[in-house]
This record gives sequence, C-alpha cells and structure tokens, in this order.
Amino acid sequence: MGAVFARIVGMAMMSIFIQNAIFDRALGANVAIYASRHNSQLVGFTIGITIMTTLSSAVSYFLDGLLLPMKYGWLFMPLVYVGIIGLLYIIGMFVMWKFFHPTFKRVRKYAHLAIFNCAVIGALLLNSSYGSDLGGYIGYGFGTGIGFFLACFLLNIAHERLDSDKIPRFFRGYPIMLIYIGIVSLAFNVLVGYTATF
Repeated sequence: MGAVFARIVGMAMMSIFIQNAIFDRALGANVAIYASRHNSQLVGFTIGITIMTTLSSAVSYFLDGLLLPMKYGWLFMPLVYVGIIGLLYIIGMFVMWKFFHPTFKRVRKYAHLAIFNCAVIGALLLNSSYGSDLGGYIGYGFGTGIGFFLACFLLNIAHERLDSDKIPRFFRGYPIMLIYIGIVSLAFNVLVGYTATF
C-alpha cells in the first residue's frame, strides 16, 4: 500500500512541477488565460479539470491495458480518450443536474471549457507513455489538475501587473500573457534542468 501511495505522490509531483501541462507543453494555455482573468471562475475551472483528469486517467488505465498491446491499438487511443472524457462529462452533468441542481445552473455555462481542453486529453496521452500502473495513472492525472491550478494562479497574479498602460497597446491582453507563459516556461525548465522530448 505504501508503494502505491508513493507512486501516486511521485507521479503527481512530476506532473505538477517538472511536466506542468501549461509551462512545459502548453496544454490548455488558452483556457488557463481565460480562467485566470476571473477570480470567481479560477477555482471552479481547476476543480473540474482535476476531477476529470483524475477520473479519466483511472478509466484509461484499464483501456490502455486492453488496446495498447494490439497491433494498431495506439491509433485508436485518442478517439478512445475523447470517448472517455465525453462519457464522464455526460455522467457528471447528469449527476449534478439530478442531485445538485443549483450548482448545475452555475457550472453548465463553463463546464465544457474546463472539461474539453488540451490539458485533459494531454494528460491521458502522456499517461500512456509515463504511467505504468494504476497508481501512476491516477497520480499523473491528479497532478496535472493541480499543476493547472498552479499555472492559473501564477497567470492570475501576472494579469493584474500586465494589464497596465506601460505595456504597448499591441501587446496587451492575450499576446503579453503568451510571452509571460513563455518566460515562466523557460524558468521552470531551467530550475528543474529538464527538456521536453515530444
């Protein structure tokens, strides 16, 4: 049991700091920029992404074990991952509609932005490369969601400072945030001494 927990924590730490979805691979950067502008939506987006990456990683572990050993199974994995995400989205929205109707009314407008983005499917695709057991899959999925929150938090802090008249008009908004993400990405890679292999 201790080895499984250590595997979950180790994979979560790797996906939070070393292979952050936004700062290492730019997965879900557009959703992170959108979510970081609104303090009220930041926590909801990251909770949705964390739940989805964790649950879909657990489900994809079993399907990876069935399809990846097949001769051309890897060709179907992206489609299978989209199916897993879609099915979990429908189940989650139904459960919220049935049992938590006030919450459903608040989140239905933005839930699809949090669930259907590159960070979620990227976690599943990377899991098939890095996660070897169920604990690794769950840890990497959970860490991707927490890493997304860390990145959104840093973008939220920067948004206040980067939204000023000192920034040239052509760079304000989305362009300056992308430049900021690039600089922070370089800093993360230098700190961990890691280069991504795509």
